[in-house]
Parts: sequence; structure tokens; C-alpha cells
Amino acid sequence: MEPLRGDERTVGETAVVTRGRRVERGATRAVLDAETRPTFAWATGSETVAASGAAALVTAGGSSRFADVQTAAEGLFDRCEVSAELPSAARPRLFGGFAFHEGDRDGDDSPWDGFPGAAFFLPEVQVTERDGETWLTTTGTGSSAEADADRLLETWHDRLADGAASPRADPPGVDARERTPSQAVWREQVGNALERVDSGRLQKVVLAQALRVSLRGALSVPAVLDRLAETYPDCYRFMFAPPGDGTFFGATPERLVSLRGRTVRTEALAGSTGRGDTPAEDEWLAAELLDSEKDVHEHQLVADAIRDQLEPFASSVRIGERTVRRLATVQHLRTSITAELEEDEHVLSLVEALHPTPAVGGLPPDEALRTIRETEAFDRGWYAAPVGWVDAAGNGTFAVGIRSAVARDRTATLFAGAGIVADSDPDREWDEVQLKYRPMLDELE
Repeated sequence: MEPLRGDERTVGETAVVTRGRRVERGATRAVLDAETRPTFAWATGSETVAASGAAALVTAGGSSRFADVQTAAEGLFDRCEVSAELPSAARPRLFGGFAFHEGDRDGDDSPWDGFPGAAFFLPEVQVTERDGETWLTTTGTGSSAEADADRLLETWHDRLADGAASPRADPPGVDARERTPSQAVWREQVGNALERVDSGRLQKVVLAQALRVSLRGALSVPAVLDRLAETYPDCYRFMFAPPGDGTFFGATPERLVSLRGRTVRTEALAGSTGRGDTPAEDEWLAAELLDSEKDVHEHQLVADAIRDQLEPFASSVRIGERTVRRLATVQHLRTSITAELEEDEHVLSLVEALHPTPAVGGLPPDEALRTIRETEAFDRGWYAAPVGWVDAAGNGTFAVGIRSAVARDRTATLFAGAGIVADSDPDREWDEVQLKYRPMLDELE
């Protein structure tokens, strides 16, 4: 056994012990089907992770929530012991996310009840599929940490060996829809934002909408994630179910930040158009997007801001070429950004520095956030906020929680936004938002 961080454990601190074993491929779905809260799912093109049950739970709020989670994470990993033969991908991580604002609106009608300013957990059970291998990782805490980790390992190893994945549930169907705001109110909101842009107070602000749908049947979020893997295989597919009720899930094309060692990877993703009915129309729309003065301006604001946010940490920042990112229903302008850090940093320090990017907030940041607060008539909650994971070395990956929804009982609330800059047209921005609803709405109808 070896500590995950350092060689010493403070006397009197609670022990955290991890065990692991290889298992058969396809075990991640069984963890999600167990419906043990909290639950987290994470899938990219190279990795799939499912985690459930809290060996430790970390919550925080306010402006210090990023630093508070980092401090708690470092304390947990300092006293966590793990078998040396366990590969890095299968070692325990903290999974969770943050709210968009420092403090969100309170209200009985908010779908975000139970989602604090930050929530992360060290899972009791974690299954990781990567590089052709699947690993089961279990964690115990307290005076019986070793016994609990061993018991969970044996129980779940047998369970995964014996149990077959449940059949995929069909979409639940949608009975009714409620939009916030209406299109008429949206036009007013965009007009007011454009007045601030024209006055010089704003360069850009991202205004969002909410679409609440009543579901005809029961919703299986794991089944939604399975379907999203087929339609959006290159997106970050995620699910977080906190203790209590409600589930946040989505398939986001936007990475906020990845850190490995001193290498940082992120991207600017802003400027949008639809998909064509034919390959030729697709190409025409992509070319039009690359030539759009409005969209290129919006995109460049985001790329420049991310570079400026990284420069205080970096010895070098490299900006890639602007390209078009094609998804099933929409195309985006995308620029990759890579940085080498001047010294070691924790991924959560970078998350705090980068959130919110102008792709989901605006510029200047304080005025954009003030405009969002004064304009939007709903609680953003975790929408457009960082969601992801952090490990014992301070490495991690966080995506931006867009193309997402929060579900509770027979109701799901979908969110989508559009960047408002000079020359934005309210009706065109409305149409863009409707396109961005499609990834989630298609899996519910």
C-alpha cells in the first residue's frame, strides 16, 4: 500500500483505503443501474467512468467554493492509501461540479434543490473503462476502512460477474412544454443587452433560456447517456445525481480545462450555425460561418480571453487554427489552446481562473454576470458551469455543463444560450438556442 499524496498521515485523521481489481468490460452501466446516490457518470472518446456511493462528500458555496473543494480534496488524498499495482486511470478521484454563480436564486420552483454551490464525492464504487481494460475500484473510510474496501470489492466483483446490464429504456415522451422567456420577452432581453453593448459597457453577454418539459413516462438517465454515446461520441457525456433528488446530465462539446502534469489543454468554442440537409449544404454553412464577421468576432473574444486568463500561470500559450466543429444538429467555430505551466498548479486553480469563459458568460466578466443576473428569470444552477473530476496529483478534466438538463420526477428542465454581441439579431439568436436544445430534447421525445 502507498499513500496517494505524500508519505505521512496526520495522527488522528480518518483512514481512507482503496482496493481494485480488473473486471469484465461493460460494467459501468451496472453501477448506474444500482441507483445509489450520489452517482456520477463520465464518458469521452477514450474513457468511461461510473461511480456511486460516497466514501466522502465535499460541499461548498460562495466565492471560496473552488479553493474550499481543493483544500478538502488534498486532505482526503493525503490520507488515502491504494495498492501500488492499481493503474493511474483506476485510482480514486473526486467527481462533481459547481454552480454557475457564487449564490443562486432561492425558490420553491427551482429544479436545482439539492445542488449546492459545489459538490464532490470520493466514491465507494468506481468502474473505469480505458485502454481496453476495465477496473473496479472500491474505497472505505474510518476505523474499518480496509475491511469495508475489501467487502465492497468482493460484493461488487461478484455482482458485476453475475449481473447483465438492464435493457435500454425508451425515451419517456414529452406531454407539455413551458419556455422561459417567451420569444417576445427574449427580443426585449436581447435588445436591452445590445444597448449595453452599444454604450460600451459590454462586449458580449451570453443569455440563456430554459425549457421545462413534462414527461409522459419514467426517465432513465443512464439510457439517455447510452443513446447520446451513439449520436455525440466525441462530446463529454456526464451525469451527476446528488444525495437526495434530481439528476443533472448532458453531452457537452466544450472542455473547460484538462491538466496533466504541467500541460493544460482547453479550447474556445463560440459562433454557431446549423447543419445542412446535404454534404454540400453542410460545407456551405461551414464556409459561411468561417466568413461571418459577427461569429468570428464573438469567437475571437473568447479565444483572447482564455489566453489572457492562462498567461499568469503559463510559461507559454499556443493558439491553434480556427476550425469548424460539427455536431449532430449544430456547427461551431473552435480553436484549440494549449499551455505549459510555469510551475505546478492544481486543476481547480485553473477551473477558478477560467470559469466562466466568455463562451458562457461574457466580457467584461463582472458586467456580463451582472447583466445575466438582471435579465434571466430562472436559476442557472449548474448549467454552463464546470463539471468533472480531480485526482490525487491535482490533475483532472472539467467540461462546461452545456447541452444539458436537470431532471426530477416526471419533469426535465433543459437549458441553452446564445452569445449576444454587436449586430446580433434576436430572432436568429432565438433559432440558435432552439438548435442547442435538440441533443437533450431528442432523447426525451
